[in-house]
Amino acid sequence: MEATHNDAPRGNGRPASGGRTKFIIGGLLILAAVGYLIISSTQAAAQYFLTVEELESKASSVGSRNVKVSGAVVGESIAYDPQSLTLSFTIANVPGDIQEIEASGGLAAALEAAVMNPSAARIPVVYIGPKPDLMRDQAQAILTGHLGEDGIFYADEVLLKCPTRYESALPEQSG
Repeated sequence: MEATHNDAPRGNGRPASGGRTKFIIGGLLILAAVGYLIISSTQAAAQYFLTVEELESKASSVGSRNVKVSGAVVGESIAYDPQSLTLSFTIANVPGDIQEIEASGGLAAALEAAVMNPSAARIPVVYIGPKPDLMRDQAQAILTGHLGEDGIFYADEVLLKCPTRYESALPEQSG
């Protein structure tokens, strides 16, 4: 008895490689969609970190987008209203280049020089919330927020560093 061979196509009549092509195309579309979502969310969440001078010079290009800015707190400008939790102060430009900071004698010296220099770029800041414990003259302020059309920086987050608090005392020289 002879075995019969059925030459009729199976399934939908397409070759078996057609299923693989659909799978590859579908996988590529999913990868493209995931890549697009990652890139678009990263760009939306990206924040620029600027010095006060850079913020002033790029004010029109920054617009109302959130940025991070760093500067030295000018102590005489600190005003806090505990009723409305409104803190206002001014920050002075501190160089963004670490070599400039080291050349001026370290961060504490750079912060002091920025506050004492009347020609240093300055920007007023308004923050709504509790007054930070380290809010004092010559503290380094790292602010997250946006620059208003009125030239005031509206901070959503205030991080303060007081370098003199963390500097170790120099040992006395024996001599």
